[in-house]
Amino acid sequence: MADWIILGLISLATSSFAVLWLAPRRRRNDPTYGMLSTASIFDAVFLFDGTKLLAHSDIALAGYENVTDWDGLRLLLRRDFPEFPATPDVICSEGSVTVPAIDRAINREVLCEWIDGVVRVQLRDLSEQPRSGQSRDAAGDPMRLAMDKAPYPVWLHDAEGKVRWCNAAYVTLARRIRGPGADLTAPVFPRNEDDGLPGKKTRVSITADDSGQKMWFDLSLVPRDAETLCYAVDVNAIVEAEIAQRKFVQTLAKTFAQLSIGLAIFDRNRQLALFNPALVDLTTLPADFLSCRPGISSFFDRLRNHNMMPEPKNYRGWRSQMNALLEGAQDGSYQETWSLPSGSVYSVSGRPHPDGAVAFLFEDITAEITLTRRFRSELELVQAILDKLADAIAVFSADGTLAFSNFAYHRLWGTSDESGFVQVSVIDATRMWQDRCAATPIWGEIRDFVDMRENRAEWSAPIRTRTGLQLICTVSPIQNGATIVRFATGAAETEIHELEQAGV
Repeated sequence: MADWIILGLISLATSSFAVLWLAPRRRRNDPTYGMLSTASIFDAVFLFDGTKLLAHSDIALAGYENVTDWDGLRLLLRRDFPEFPATPDVICSEGSVTVPAIDRAINREVLCEWIDGVVRVQLRDLSEQPRSGQSRDAAGDPMRLAMDKAPYPVWLHDAEGKVRWCNAAYVTLARRIRGPGADLTAPVFPRNEDDGLPGKKTRVSITADDSGQKMWFDLSLVPRDAETLCYAVDVNAIVEAEIAQRKFVQTLAKTFAQLSIGLAIFDRNRQLALFNPALVDLTTLPADFLSCRPGISSFFDRLRNHNMMPEPKNYRGWRSQMNALLEGAQDGSYQETWSLPSGSVYSVSGRPHPDGAVAFLFEDITAEITLTRRFRSELELVQAILDKLADAIAVFSADGTLAFSNFAYHRLWGTSDESGFVQVSVIDATRMWQDRCAATPIWGEIRDFVDMRENRAEWSAPIRTRTGLQLICTVSPIQNGATIVRFATGAAETEIHELEQAGV
């Protein structure tokens, strides 16, 4: 009988211990709800029964004096903690919620806990402890670290356009634009309905409130359910370079507009990038055609159709000529004179430009060519007249160089017509005459007369060649300091006798 009693007591004790071991443990009923714990003594703590504020820690009074309910606290926290729950029901269903600050420079987070029907809200200082909720904001997460350290603004906004999360670069930009107290939940960049397309990049500008400085960014949006992840890349340097380039091109265009030389610049793709009004006047090409940026082949084809370039014998030769033109322009060696069917003459040159561009210059030189041809014709006429004279004539310019000589001169002194291409001075000429004539002092007098600039009068003197030919040498001044020396062979003996009678 005693054995059965002992066995029953052992069974009862064992079952009681098992019930106590397996029974669910309840949180210790702390009447202060952790408000006086050493872990939270320096944090602001609030206790809510539903949406009604029950109590708060003493440190919470600084800045939170008017908090009386859940909405009042949420109004104060939503700027730095936009993910703070709208109602305590979220805490009831989750049990515990950690809300990180939108600005990662703020070393605080909000911890919300459900404790026996009471919601405890704690503003925890993270300056000396890692963030809780490692799944949401892990201190050692390389992806989170990469986002926070990214040099370009990155942010996430909801369907209403409010910013829910942003990185440090976005925070810096927002404070630069709107000041140190900027509301980070208000988007810095303007919203555009056309910006919602995935992968589309849009260039937008924002202006600082205080300085009025305009900054440019390339904005890219990535939709994510009801939210949108946004990336902004600073392109101020690119925009400034484009503006500077545009101003430079405008300055060039204004400068080139005053030139009488036609200018056509083709870019590296061989499309017309820049031209001036003179090109329209010289080539008679329509301005609307040039404004459409034709290719270099189309440009010269149109010139050919308008008879504004020399007509080739065949089309194959034309293409070969165009290839040679382009190759010459690329190395800066193309330089030709085009004689057009209309009678006009153009000087066309090609020059290389940076980045593979090529520039062509068209200059109307018809007047110069006409003047040159007229001058050459007059020179040929003067030379023909001199060659018809029987007397040997030599004309020296003001600098003492032989400028003209006729056929009789070359026959008399045995020189060649080709010697006219070699500069002959009065010293060289008089030495040649002296070698072929008897001794006479007039050669030095001729040299002195050519060098004289004042008190010059015509004079004559007899000379005799070593072959016995009697000549009269007449030296006469002409305009612009030139001198003409004439050797007469006609009635030389009579003139010599008259000169001897005169005592010359």
